[in-house]
Amino acid sequence: MNQPLLEQLPEPEKVEVIVQQVDEAEMDEMWSFVSNKKQQCWLWHAIDHASGKVLAYGLADHTDAALKSLMQLLIPFEIQQFYTDGWGGYAWLLDEDQHEVGKHYTQKIERKHLTLRTRIK
Repeated sequence: MNQPLLEQLPEPEKVEVIVQQVDEAEMDEMWSFVSNKKQQCWLWHAIDHASGKVLAYGLADHTDAALKSLMQLLIPFEIQQFYTDGWGGYAWLLDEDQHEVGKHYTQKIERKHLTLRTRIK
């Protein structure tokens, strides 16, 4: 949840949050930079494989810790299957039985990232 946004609402206790189970999710990371390429910024992103809706995201370094933070945000969704690219951190942190690697399964999230890159320019 976006905690700073909730704090700005006049009656945050009246906000209804609905969390649905998601069977499959696509996860990926993309980088961009601020001012120059030495100031990298990484977007960690997870979407529902069926609908393409954003489940969670974070801005962090390209580290295992960033992926762990994203995984914590995904716990309420009870995801059974993850689709990712071949970055090694995914293999370390995801259960082998719940993890598929391949561009075939990550087309929606790769498309979202391409659209973001295009709009950022």
